[in-house]
Amino acid sequence: MANAASGMAVHDDCKLKFLELKAKRTFRFIVFKIEEKQKQVIVEKLGEPSQTYEDFAASLPADECRYAVYDFDFVTEENCQKSRIFFIAWSPDTSRVRSKMIYASSKDRFKRELDGIQVELQATDPTEMGLDVFKSRCN
Repeated sequence: MANAASGMAVHDDCKLKFLELKAKRTFRFIVFKIEEKQKQVIVEKLGEPSQTYEDFAASLPADECRYAVYDFDFVTEENCQKSRIFFIAWSPDTSRVRSKMIYASSKDRFKRELDGIQVELQATDPTEMGLDVFKSRCN
């Protein structure tokens, strides 16, 4: 079972939904939450492929930590359609210190479970994960 050093257990659903996003593009984004009582990471919200970046940003709570994966589509300077899978560690300044510590200590282990993440972002407020940040990290 999980201990403080290794972080939380990861619910199988997290890996399954991530594989669907990666392989079939079934989702635009996934928001993950740590269930402290169960000591595991679970899927909190799934974003439909038609949902926008604004829908994604709105699904992150203003004062609670979360992990999220976002499938970002963009066009290169050569006019090629591409996408990158972003992992976002959302840790707003207004969240509880205990919560920030749990999310920070569990992040690397959780991220290892999701094979195929291309870019990682740490964000404490929405400006640190704006569309301009996504675009700049794709090059």
